Amino acid sequence: MSVTVDEVSKTANAVDAAPAPGPGGLRAFAHRRRGLLAGGAAFAVLVVLGTVLLGGGAWPAGLTVDISQPLDGANQWVVDNRDTHPLFLYFLLHLSNTATDAVNTVYQVLDALGWLGVVAAGVLVAWRAAGLGLRGARVALTALGAFAVCGLLGMWDATLITIALMVVSVAVAAVLGALIGLLAGVSDRVDRALRPVLDTMQVLPAFAYLLPFVLVFGTGTPAALFCTVIYAAPPMARLTALGLRGADPGVLEASASLGANGRQRLWTARLPLARKQMLLGLNQTIMMALSMVVIAALVGAGGLGEEVYSALSTTDVGKAFAAGVPIVLIAIWLDRTTAAAGDRLGETAPGDGWLHGARAWALVAAGVVAAVAVRTTTWPEAWTYEISTPVNQAQEWITENLTFMEAWAREFTLWILNPLRDTLMWLPWWSVLLLVAAVAWLVGNWAAALTATGAMAAIGVLGVWAKSLDTLSQVLAALVVTLVLGVLVGVLCARAGRLERWMRPLLDAMQTMPQFVYLIPVVALFGATRTSAIVAAVVYALPAVVRITTQGLREVDPAALEASRSLGASTRQQLLGVQLPLARPALQLAVNQGVVLVLAVVVVGGLVGGGALGYDVVKGLSRGEMGLGMTAGIAIVCLGLVLDRITQPAARSARKHR
Repeated sequence: MSVTVDEVSKTANAVDAAPAPGPGGLRAFAHRRRGLLAGGAAFAVLVVLGTVLLGGGAWPAGLTVDISQPLDGANQWVVDNRDTHPLFLYFLLHLSNTATDAVNTVYQVLDALGWLGVVAAGVLVAWRAAGLGLRGARVALTALGAFAVCGLLGMWDATLITIALMVVSVAVAAVLGALIGLLAGVSDRVDRALRPVLDTMQVLPAFAYLLPFVLVFGTGTPAALFCTVIYAAPPMARLTALGLRGADPGVLEASASLGANGRQRLWTARLPLARKQMLLGLNQTIMMALSMVVIAALVGAGGLGEEVYSALSTTDVGKAFAAGVPIVLIAIWLDRTTAAAGDRLGETAPGDGWLHGARAWALVAAGVVAAVAVRTTTWPEAWTYEISTPVNQAQEWITENLTFMEAWAREFTLWILNPLRDTLMWLPWWSVLLLVAAVAWLVGNWAAALTATGAMAAIGVLGVWAKSLDTLSQVLAALVVTLVLGVLVGVLCARAGRLERWMRPLLDAMQTMPQFVYLIPVVALFGATRTSAIVAAVVYALPAVVRITTQGLREVDPAALEASRSLGASTRQQLLGVQLPLARPALQLAVNQGVVLVLAVVVVGGLVGGGALGYDVVKGLSRGEMGLGMTAGIAIVCLGLVLDRITQPAARSARKHR
C-alpha cells in the first residue's frame, strides 16, 4: 500500500507542524491509560458473563449471506455479453481498446528506440531533472546502473513492458489526481466530500483493487492499467489540494490587490506556489503505480511482476530474485529522479551554466537522437548473465545449513500465531464486535465505533469470519513485532544522530520498494509459510514506524526535558517518564501507519503460504472463481476499515489535545 508512503509523509509532517504538548498532555495520558485499563477489565468480565449466559462460538450460520454465487453469475453474464451488450460495445470496449493501444504504442516506441536509445533517454532525463551538475550526475549513474542490471539479468523485454504500463498509468493518474486536487483545492465543499473517500482508498490493500476491474474487463492490460490508475491517483489529488490550500496568503492578497480575478490568481499565483507539493504528489503517484503494476501481474499485466509471480508460484527463488532486483533498481531510479527534481524546483543547479530550461532539454533530445541513430535492437543475448542457478544453490545451502531459521519459523507459528488465531476464534462473535466497538470508541468517537463495528459485522455476514480472524491474527502478530523493533530503533536514532544518518539511505531504499519484492528473500530464508508473510510485513512497515517515532521524540518540548534534568532524572527516566508520554501522538500515528502497511503485505502473503483471505483472492484470480475472490476482497476492505478506524481517530483526537 505505496497508498502508504504518501500517508507516512503526511502524518510525519503533521507531527512536525503540531505544537509540543505540555504537562497537561501527561495528565491526559495518565487519565486515558486508567480508562483503558478499566475498560479492559470490564470487557473481560462481560466476556465471561456473556459466554456463560449466551454461549460462544463462531459467527452463526443463520446470519450469513452467500454472495459468491451472485458474483459468479455476474461474472458469467459479463463473459457472455462482453461482445454483444451496448454497455460493452459503445463504452467499456472502447476504454479497453484505448488502454491496450496506449500501452502497446508506448512499448513499440521503446522497442524502436533500441536498448541504447532507452538507456540514453533514461540517463539523460534523470540528469536533466536533477540538474546538470554533480548531483545530477549521481542520479544519472543510478539510472545507468538500473538499466544495465535489467539487461544483464536478461529482463530487458519484461522491463520495457513494465515501463510502458508505468508511463501510461502514471500519465492518466497524474492528470486525474491533479484535476481532483484542483477541485478540492478551490472548493471547501468538494474537499470535505472527497476527504473520507481518499482516506478510505489509501488504507485499502492493493489486492482489493484488482478484482472489480477483472470482473468488468477480464484479465489483461485494461484491468491492470485501470486498477493502477485508481490506486495511484489519491496522492496526487491530496497533495495538489494541499499545495493550493497552503499558498502564501500574502502573495494571494498582493495578486488580488493588482486586480486579478479568481481564475487569474489560480493560474498566476496558487498553481505556481503549489508546484513543489504537486511534484511530491507525482513522486508518490509514480511509486504507488510501480507497486500496483508489479502486483497486477496477477491479472495479466505482464512485465517484471509476472516474472516474480511465476517464480514464486513454483518457489523458484533464483528466478524471482533475477526479476526482483530490476524492480528495486527501477524504483530507486524513479524515486531519486523525481525527488531531485522537486528539491531543485525553481533553482539553477551549480554547473548548469547556460544549460538550463529549453537548452538543457534540447541537449537531452540530441543525445537520445544520437543514441537511436546507432540502430541497436533488443539487449544483446551475449551480455546477459544467468544468476537464478547460483541463487537457488545459495538458497539450498541456507536451507540445509541454517536450519535455525526454519526452526524459528515453526516455533513462531506454534507458540505465537496458532495460539493468537485460536484465541480470536475462541472468543464469541458478539464479544469480538463488542471489543471492536469499545476500542474504537475509547480511542476515537461514536462514529468510528459504529463504522468499525459495522465493518466487522459485515465480515461475519459474508461468511468468512474464521478466515478473517486468521488474517487478523497475522496482522496483530506482525504489528507487535513491527512496533517493538520500530520504536526501539526510533529511540536509538533520535538519541544518536550519527546512527540516524547512517540508516537514512537504507530506510529510503526500503520505502521505495514495492510490496511484492519483500516476499522473495523471506521465501528463500523461511520457505512458504505464514511466518514468511509476517516477516515481509514487518520489514515493509518498519521504516515508517522508525521515522515517525524518531521525529516524534525529537519534537518533544526541550523545556520539559530540561525540567526533568533539573529534578535529577536519569536518561532512562527522561525517556520513559517524559519523552515517550509526550511523543504519544507520534506513536499513535506510527501504530496507524504500521497497521495499514502490515495488512497490505500480510494479504499479499497469500502467495507464499499466508493463507486466509489473501489466498482466497489469489485463488479467485488464478482459477477464475470470481465469487470466492470478490468475497475475500470485500472482507479485506472491511478488515482494513476496522483496523484504520481503531487507530486513526486516536491520532485525530490526539492532535486536538496537543
